[in-house]
Amino acid sequence: MARQSISFTQPNDEWLKTQVDNQEYSSKSELVNDLIRQARSQQVQIDWIKFKLDKAENSGFTSDIKSEILKQSKATLNG
Repeated sequence: MARQSISFTQPNDEWLKTQVDNQEYSSKSELVNDLIRQARSQQVQIDWIKFKLDKAENSGFTSDIKSEILKQSKATLNG
């Protein structure tokens, strides 16, 4: 496993310490790795949504642009 040295702002460091102190994670390293895994997973989902939006936009099915489709989708999801 690669070792890195990183710096955190005071509020972020306190939050990390709290998570470890509350035994949510055994170490800051474990927590940071979990956050990175979550971000990577979210990026995969974002990329998939962008692909689908591009495909829909280019299919001729709608004349709406990407931003309008996304706005409508968010409105539908948020009720």
